Amino acid sequence: VSDFDKWKHAMKEEIDALIKKKTWDLVELPKNRKSVGCKWVYKLKKGVDDVISKYKVRQVVKGFSQEEGIDFHEIFSPVIKNVSIRMVLALVALHNLEFDQLDVKTPFLHGDLDEEIYMEQPEGFVQNRNK
Repeated sequence: VSDFDKWKHAMKEEIDALIKKKTWDLVELPKNRKSVGCKWVYKLKKGVDDVISKYKVRQVVKGFSQEEGIDFHEIFSPVIKNVSIRMVLALVALHNLEFDQLDVKTPFLHGDLDEEIYMEQPEGFVQNRNK
C-alpha cells in the first residue's frame, strides 16, 4: 500500500469521525455570511524504533480569517496545569494507589458552539458543489 493510500485512508477516518459526531450540517451559505476555509494537517506517529506506526490527519478550520465580535466572542481552551498532574501522581504514590490513563479522541468535538460558523467543505470530500 502506497503512502498516498495511507494518507487518504487517514483522511477518510477523520471525516468519518467528524460525521459520526455530527460536527456539521451541509447547508447553503446565507448571503449575509462568509465562510471560513479549512485545511488538512498531516502528522506521522513513530514508534520507539522510529518506524511509522500511524498516519494521522486532522481537519482544521483556518480560524485566522475570523473576526472577533463577528465570528466569535472569546477563545478558551481548558488545559490542566502540570502542578495538578504532579499532585495527583504524588497522592497516588503516597497512598500506594493504582492509576489509569485515558485519552479522549477528538476532544474538541465534545463542546458546543454558541455561534454559527460556516466552513468550506474539505478538499477531496466535497459532497455538493452548491453547498
